[in-house]
Amino acid sequence: MWLRRALFHWLLPAALVLPLWLVVGWAVSGASGWVFLWVLFIAVPSVLIGQLVATLLVRARGTVRHSRELSWWDVLVFGVWHVLVIAVGLYPEGAFWPLLLAATAGFLAVFWVSLWQLFREARPVSLFTVPVDPAFLRGAAADRRDRAAAEDVYVVEEAPRRER
Repeated sequence: MWLRRALFHWLLPAALVLPLWLVVGWAVSGASGWVFLWVLFIAVPSVLIGQLVATLLVRARGTVRHSRELSWWDVLVFGVWHVLVIAVGLYPEGAFWPLLLAATAGFLAVFWVSLWQLFREARPVSLFTVPVDPAFLRGAAADRRDRAAAEDVYVVEEAPRRER
């Protein structure tokens, strides 16, 4: 799906674009100098490090590395979090603090959903939970018997080393 693949490729650039948006949004909105200090020392490092950690957690999953696209859970939580970060970067007068709290909750959702999916994929799979075609097992056993009968076996016995 094009959306899941596009968001996969967006994750690394987002680590730079979203913090940069917070600085540009501060300049455009005309917020105070104290807000600039908050942006510079708290918001930008938090979004940068948070996005990098979340990206690494997502890219650590084998299914994401193989298919190069995110899951629908990832699309949901990353989409909501990024929209909230962009909204915080507008610095709206009456809605700044609720948006900031929502963006923080959005990051926590991204982090926990990413960890949940990573651990779910990393857990060992039981033979009883994986559907296996019995014909495949019979064919594999027959191939092994044929291969064992066709292979030549050489036994090499070494004489013990003589001491001088």
